[in-house]
Amino acid sequence: MSANEAHCLPEAALFGAQRRAFENDRLPRWQQRRAHLETLARTLQRHGDVLAAAVDADFGGRSRHETALLELFPSHAAIRHARRHVRRWMRAQPRPVAWWSLPGRARVLWQPLGVVGIVVPWNYPIYLAVAPLASALAAGNRVLLKMPERVPRTSETFAAMIGAAFAADHVQVVLGDAEVARRFVALPFDHLLFTGSSAVGKQVMHAAAENLTPVTLELGGKSPAIVAPGYDIARAAERIMVGKCMNAGQTCIAPDYVLLPRGSEAQFTAAARAFVARAYPRLDANPDYSAIVDEGHYRRLASYVEEARGLGAEVVELAQVAAVSTARKMAPALVLGATDAMRIMRDEIFGPLLPLVPYDELNDALRYVNARARPLALYYFDSDGERIQSVLERTHAGGVTVNDTILHIAQDALPFGGVGQSGMGHYHGEAGFRTFSKSKGVFLQARVNAMGLLTPPYGKGFDRLLRWLLP
Repeated sequence: MSANEAHCLPEAALFGAQRRAFENDRLPRWQQRRAHLETLARTLQRHGDVLAAAVDADFGGRSRHETALLELFPSHAAIRHARRHVRRWMRAQPRPVAWWSLPGRARVLWQPLGVVGIVVPWNYPIYLAVAPLASALAAGNRVLLKMPERVPRTSETFAAMIGAAFAADHVQVVLGDAEVARRFVALPFDHLLFTGSSAVGKQVMHAAAENLTPVTLELGGKSPAIVAPGYDIARAAERIMVGKCMNAGQTCIAPDYVLLPRGSEAQFTAAARAFVARAYPRLDANPDYSAIVDEGHYRRLASYVEEARGLGAEVVELAQVAAVSTARKMAPALVLGATDAMRIMRDEIFGPLLPLVPYDELNDALRYVNARARPLALYYFDSDGERIQSVLERTHAGGVTVNDTILHIAQDALPFGGVGQSGMGHYHGEAGFRTFSKSKGVFLQARVNAMGLLTPPYGKGFDRLLRWLLP
């Protein structure tokens, strides 16, 4: 099926074509899978600049350097990692057998699931399409991707790129609005991966349940950054602001609020202001600082600021921005005195606003985090190794970076995924290969075995054997 023919088909027809193709090739060899990954890498390399320009146009301003660093680089790294390790991942794994079943043998075989669906979010539309696609291809699957409507140029460019590189019954992109997305997630996929908000994630899970489709949900939530007593406040502030300012905070694992020792708020504010001035001079005209993706998200963030001020919080803007209404550039801002009565402390912010929450004792900070929904990420800044280990053991989060932000997502040897309200399931690297594979347990009976002793007719000999087997 050609790409042009595929674009004329509804998503159900594309799914059916991929299902039939999978039935004709249920277990691609490792050489085929590596070739598919190489095709994806070449295609991404060939179209990287065009994709970066499309993302910039969709956002109304996003740095090509930021797109290269945060999307293209980790996408290539994910493909390279899968290509390097897929042969080892595919090998059957021998397992020990129970002593009474010797000399039989056991092993685990890894088989492709079939047709995988991937729902891509708008904030990192390249990386969050390519990384799961690489995992699914390494596992030997056929793949349908639903690209986000909020970034139409990027989605259309990516669709054309994939359509030219892959047969439609192997990998295909679906474009369309929310109604198309609803039909997409209702298809009887063998696995469905969704990245997006918790509210939509619940709808996706409900639709998938109708087909008993297993899901991986990469959601979000309010990811905390905790600064331990005695840690260099200026250093912590800089690293936290780096993570917060990437893509203007439109990142699912961006720090959402900071817990810091009471009395250090002014020092943190000064260091944060210094970082923004150094990293983004003349913020509104700076091509390295992203715009808010659309007017709706901009108004939502502005309403958080207005409400917080109205309820008594102090909002400290860290830079000046001109022509806000036309450029959609929102200055990074700290919010002091925020309370749970404010939406900024209840909703995932997804923008460059950062509440500071002071604490008196570190245990108070941990209780604050643990009293809330489990986050997708947690950031902890400390120089005390024992205390670091204690905090890792006493908190739950999808992933953690210690003494920095964001970086755990870029480690292909680490599983990435949420916990509780921030999601379920994992992918990246080997974890992604396992997610998109069926681990089939196989027992191989020996020609000479003792199973005849365990079958009817039962008698006194069996009773003696049973007394030996039972505790």
